[in-house]
Amino acid sequence: MNIVVTVKQVADPNIPPSHIQLDDEAKRIISPFGIPPVMNGYDANALEEALRLREAHQGKITAITLGEESSRDVLKRAVAMGANTAVLLSDPEWLHADSASVGQLIAAGIKKSGPFDLVLCGRQASDTDGGQVLHWIARYLDIPVITPVVKIDAVEGDTITVQRLTDDGVQRLKVKLPALLGVSSEMNEPRLPSMRGLMGAGRAMIAAWKKKDIPVELPAPRVELRKLAIQIRDSKAEMIPGKTGAEQGAALADKLREKGLI
Repeated sequence: MNIVVTVKQVADPNIPPSHIQLDDEAKRIISPFGIPPVMNGYDANALEEALRLREAHQGKITAITLGEESSRDVLKRAVAMGANTAVLLSDPEWLHADSASVGQLIAAGIKKSGPFDLVLCGRQASDTDGGQVLHWIARYLDIPVITPVVKIDAVEGDTITVQRLTDDGVQRLKVKLPALLGVSSEMNEPRLPSMRGLMGAGRAMIAAWKKKDIPVELPAPRVELRKLAIQIRDSKAEMIPGKTGAEQGAALADKLREKGLI
């Protein structure tokens, strides 16, 4: 089974709100100094599921991403976890592409990478929460898409049976391969790279394809960046003195009365 996993390098979602910076031109979140970007969480779930499928059915895993040269780091992470090969789509003209164009480019990269049976994507990216790119990839590959998937029940011949999350529970579906699945975090717990995997990733050769390698004509980007102002309030705690509960209760009441709260 040949599996392609799309991965995206995103700003660490644990960045404090006060440290978040936006690049107006590139329409993205900038990772503050000292806080390196990470692999999108849902993409890590997708990669973990690909590794489990390979263990059960053999085959090859290709990780692919679109981004700047620094996105090699997320591909090295994928290789360290167990991906066989990795592909970086990086061209200055692609960095401002909207979801539709990103999907078109990744689909072209998948086609160029060779035959595939299954494409696994995270259900959405933590930086935009858009959840659109995987649908565009499926459209340009002309394959069915199911999302969000929380479990793969079986792979039998040229079909795969999955459980899709719905508002009322789960829906069990069987689809013919090749297909694209949008993986949700309920599916698994991504493994940590082994020391051997990390060492191998450092020596891995990552293919880098530019516009000359993937001659796709893209429409003008249709992305609009809107800033949302979030008020951040400082908070502090104060210990209430007292040796007994009664003393502490009286001291608390005095403090609330002093603040005009009672």
